[in-house]
Amino acid sequence: TTHYLFIVVVAVNSTLLTINAGDYIFYTDWMWTSFVVFSVSQSTMLAVGAVYYMLFTGVPGTATYYATIMTIYTWVAKGAWFALGYPYDFIVVPVWIPSAMLLDLTYWATRRNKHAAIIIGGTLVGLSFPLFNMVNLLLVRDPLEVAFKYPRPTLPAYMTPIEPQVGKFYSSPVALGSGAGAVLTVPITALGAKLNTW
Repeated sequence: TTHYLFIVVVAVNSTLLTINAGDYIFYTDWMWTSFVVFSVSQSTMLAVGAVYYMLFTGVPGTATYYATIMTIYTWVAKGAWFALGYPYDFIVVPVWIPSAMLLDLTYWATRRNKHAAIIIGGTLVGLSFPLFNMVNLLLVRDPLEVAFKYPRPTLPAYMTPIEPQVGKFYSSPVALGSGAGAVLTVPITALGAKLNTW
């Protein structure tokens, strides 16, 4: 029970970390501007989340499963924007899965050596992720046309002027919920372990 509970906690929290490491999807109105920021943040979070998840389960293939979860989540977001009347090319879904497969392959090829998975696998993720996404972005119909015809109502956080935000985050339901969830995870997991021994 504790084992599966922890897997769920890791999957959910790792996915949340990844999608909040900068914007997690390419919007065509500023995708080239944010490419470097996106590549650094997302390749790092993919490697961290997938390695953590993979080493906990000890099963090669878990990193690909983790990347698949995020891909499905992003396609749902793409569908939501499409339903609002934006064109199909307005959002470009990132390519996480091939990089995660390289991570799994490294873990498998080195006979489940966790240090090799972190060093070699992490390096492969960092090198491959920007390349896969560059090819993906080149397939977009016409980013400038889409950008001018269908502007987004808001800009990403790192492209807007910085204003004092003291106190706003700490009083937000999202912050309180995530903090409470993180704190409660430990006793709930311990309780599950205790119940499992009974």
